[in-house]
Amino acid sequence: MESNKLIELKGITKEYDGSLALDNVDLYIRDGEFLTLLGPSGCGKTTLLRIIAGFVTPTSGTVLIDGKDMKGVPPHKRQVNTVFQKYALFPHLNVFDNIAFGMKLKHAPKKDIERDVNAMLKLVNLEGYGKRWIDQLSGGQQQRVAIARALVNKPQVLLLDEPLDALDLKLRKEMQVELKRMQRQLGITFVFVTHDQEEALTMSDTIVVMKDGVIQQIGRPTDIYNEPKNPFVADFIGESNIIPGVMLEDYKVRMKGMTFPCVDAGFGKNVEVDVVIRPEDIDIVDPKEARIAGKVVSVVFMGVHYEIDVDCGGYEWVVHSTDYAAVGQQVGISIPPDAIHIMKKTRAKNLFDAEVWPSEGMIYIDNVGFAANGLEEYENKEIALVEIAPEKVRIVAPQDAKLTGTVKECMFLGTHYQFTVSCEENDWIAHSDEYMEEGEEVGILVDAEDLVLSDKED
Repeated sequence: MESNKLIELKGITKEYDGSLALDNVDLYIRDGEFLTLLGPSGCGKTTLLRIIAGFVTPTSGTVLIDGKDMKGVPPHKRQVNTVFQKYALFPHLNVFDNIAFGMKLKHAPKKDIERDVNAMLKLVNLEGYGKRWIDQLSGGQQQRVAIARALVNKPQVLLLDEPLDALDLKLRKEMQVELKRMQRQLGITFVFVTHDQEEALTMSDTIVVMKDGVIQQIGRPTDIYNEPKNPFVADFIGESNIIPGVMLEDYKVRMKGMTFPCVDAGFGKNVEVDVVIRPEDIDIVDPKEARIAGKVVSVVFMGVHYEIDVDCGGYEWVVHSTDYAAVGQQVGISIPPDAIHIMKKTRAKNLFDAEVWPSEGMIYIDNVGFAANGLEEYENKEIALVEIAPEKVRIVAPQDAKLTGTVKECMFLGTHYQFTVSCEENDWIAHSDEYMEEGEEVGILVDAEDLVLSDKED
């Protein structure tokens, strides 16, 4: 049954000091839906939630709730309530009065307050806790109080901004189940913000994956996991083997020098693609029976399965299996057709506006000078477009380079890691054999022959 669109976001853009936090976001949320905004830190998910709540005003765009434009409508006049990561409970009030606070502000009748607060205590499994003080509660119990306080006002929408982050793993998993139970029982719309992929997959009707203020994919959890639209989604939602390939024709793809049957079609003939294969979809078999064979280089027990890395001639496959394989063992891997997912090729490259100084033989990117060739046709201070292939960007220690930045994102592509490095004004894409942690400071070097200048800026 198709539900009504309760919230509509049209062309939402938000800038902070000239930096884009959200870039022309379009999204609708159905009545009664559990929708999760998922993405890494800094992707814009919390900003989007706060725009819905009314705590942040978009630079441009429209927010509609139940068909009404929210421009100029303050948070307390919107039919939404928010539960924050820090629960912001009142320590001088007991549990009952914390939950009743909003109803008392609205001068609700005493009997209505008594009825509704007790109903909320039952809903969040805190019956008998009404007279306790906040500092007498565990973290999970405090969170339940915060949720009850938000729900007692009967909002159309409950907004939850990473409310499970402060909880330990066991309690967090319990609260995931509890939140989903509450949402189903109440039948209201939940909009949930998290960076935890498992949390999103467990709880959501719909997942919105975000990166750099842009929606990457919207879909049901099974669709997001099994049919990722691009390498970022494939890598962010669970582990993946991402392999460059060529779609020879419908249902036939070539990768690692071999042709495999698959279940995808519609990409055309002899088209470059990216191939995604989930580790749990690969079977370990006798190497004599396999087209692909290699040596086990790492084994980690994950509780319900082993994570096994198999080096097959320069490409390292990640396999999840309930069967043990020893380090150094020769194994074969089998990939059934329905384990192969085809994506359109994402061509990652660096494109920057650079200030050209032929008199110095230099171009300037991010206020740092790089030696470059072929500058004769340019004049000093002229702006040109520069293209740099990611494999030509060298990652070095910060003290060995004039341009430094921090690792923003890391993705393993089988033969190498792909990094996004945030510098002064630009994000650089680089390839490296070495793994680096997100947030790590690095230096960037590029040789003169690897800076390709194209059309001048109009």
